[in-house]
Amino acid sequence: MMRDDLAAKKAALLDRPVEHIDITAFDARPIIAGMGRMSFTARTVARAASIWDEMLRDPDCTVMLTLAGSTSAGGCMKLYSDLVRFGMVDVIVSTGASIVDMDFFEALGHRHFQAPQAGDAHDDQELRAMYIDRIYDTYIDEEALQETDHTIAAIADRLDARPYSSREFIREMGRWLAEGNAKKPDSLVQTCFEHDVPIFCPAFTDCSAGFGLVVHQVRNPGRHMTLDSIADFRELTDIKVAAGRTGLFMVGGGVPKNFAQDTVVCAEILGREVDMHAYAVQITVADVRDGACSSSTLKEACSWGKVDTVKEQMVYAEATSVLPLIASDVYHRGAWRSRARRTHARLFGGR
Repeated sequence: MMRDDLAAKKAALLDRPVEHIDITAFDARPIIAGMGRMSFTARTVARAASIWDEMLRDPDCTVMLTLAGSTSAGGCMKLYSDLVRFGMVDVIVSTGASIVDMDFFEALGHRHFQAPQAGDAHDDQELRAMYIDRIYDTYIDEEALQETDHTIAAIADRLDARPYSSREFIREMGRWLAEGNAKKPDSLVQTCFEHDVPIFCPAFTDCSAGFGLVVHQVRNPGRHMTLDSIADFRELTDIKVAAGRTGLFMVGGGVPKNFAQDTVVCAEILGREVDMHAYAVQITVADVRDGACSSSTLKEACSWGKVDTVKEQMVYAEATSVLPLIASDVYHRGAWRSRARRTHARLFGGR
């Protein structure tokens, strides 16, 4: 049990919740327009906003959002659910952490907290003694996170013992929240469930879901659900084939970025003729010096037949510093208002 002095200090440290930015509360169009007349990163930010707006004005374009990193914990959580609510994205491919440890975690009534000081100057040994996890200058209560793990196990316990794609399982998480279990009603998981927007997490067990599903398997030996990552790939490819023209808006890189891009190649392997992703934007702090840029630059992806280079833009910036401006600009331009919703989750029936 934690000593009284540590418990008091923990409570004092977890007293300033991260407030998630509201892109509808301010109009970034004048800022983005001004940045478009500048050079360097400002200019790429403005072009990224224009490409996303063009995706929304293209009546045949399905928009895929990919998420990697910790922007949800850092204040972009409402931003992502608003993108779904307003029909600005149609499919999401994400790391498990963004969906479970951050979004679903807050749907259960928990919060992320600002550390008293910015930056990386923290006593991590002391944080561990208090069961406080740290993401740079953001704190998380480990006890609340473990409650999330056990909630995932409980959701798995009520499912049939068979393989599930991550999309199927996350939909069940959304259903569970929508049944009255959500303490916070506007989570990304629940919003996507309510609007038939599929979420894929190709590496789903690399987060609190993994711990919860281990608990589920241990207490249900011989009769437990499993995750089928091949089904993830097949289902997302099915969406690419059905959608036709597609655009990517990518926050970070890694597995979600590569997974979404690879659907073009997978479709070709299956003998289906599909176009490369017609539009692509990536916000990243990775670079090309290690030969990768967290799964290739967008121009390099063209050589693999994944991304066309006519409407693509790399933005080299930390995402929380530019994403709210880009998203507010595109929201206030208003192309989403007359855009038809895609509801790609319905491709898979009631599954």
